[in-house]
Amino acid sequence: MILRTLYRLPYRSCVVNSAFRSPRSKIAQTLRRRSTTRTSAMSTAAAAPPPKPELTELFSDIETRFKTTQLGDEKWYILALSCIATGPEPEFAAHLYQHLIAKPEFQSSESRQHLVRRLREALFKSICVIGVCKPIESILSIAAIERPEDRDLSQTREGWQPDEENEHKAREWFLKVYTRNASDTIGLFDAHKDFAWTSLTITYGLFLSDRQVLDDVDTQLVVLPCIMTQNLKLETNWHIRGTRRIGVSKEDTQVVWDSVQAFARFFELKLNKVPTVDEVEPEV
Repeated sequence: MILRTLYRLPYRSCVVNSAFRSPRSKIAQTLRRRSTTRTSAMSTAAAAPPPKPELTELFSDIETRFKTTQLGDEKWYILALSCIATGPEPEFAAHLYQHLIAKPEFQSSESRQHLVRRLREALFKSICVIGVCKPIESILSIAAIERPEDRDLSQTREGWQPDEENEHKAREWFLKVYTRNASDTIGLFDAHKDFAWTSLTITYGLFLSDRQVLDDVDTQLVVLPCIMTQNLKLETNWHIRGTRRIGVSKEDTQVVWDSVQAFARFFELKLNKVPTVDEVEPEV
């Protein structure tokens, strides 16, 4: 009798079936929905605009500029990525990645894993300068086109603590960049102590002093381009000066400055507030 009633009332039958559906079945449905959402998100990331020929030309131009410096072969693309992540098209990071993995030196999975560790760390460090959203756009655009065998699953900040060791490393790097101006600079926040705490504990502690992947010059090639691309006068001054103080020559710093300007022109950004290398040189 009960079965006959349910047969006549299909809506109630549906309700009863739903009520007695196993929890495992519901979990499976949830996982399928999440998988679909994740796939959709990655498809969106993969749908980056096609690379403009001028962008490829710009990459080659920046690489050529860096060959005239003492900075090394792996530095130019750190600057390029930092400018892209800060600019209006952070998903163009995928085009940089494609440009790089076409090179002879990145034809093995091991070399591409090394590359993506450096790109990922540059984007991670940029978070403290430009915020988290644009670096997320950039790293997901790269992730969308990575081959499974090229993915690097390592982690650098697991177990991090705001402890004495963190503070020591933070102050050490801060002093290296600011030298005799360190006390005066952190003193600017005497009436805003949360900013002083954040600068040392988070910006220079969690982010910038870590040397597991990127070295001192790499780190400045994240910080200075990210700041300069935002057309920030004061902080650009500090980090042109800081780049010189960590040992980068004036000539090489000029190449960095010119390269950031080249990316700004490509993205049609005005950098009319930033000081020149010559203007900052007397402070070095």
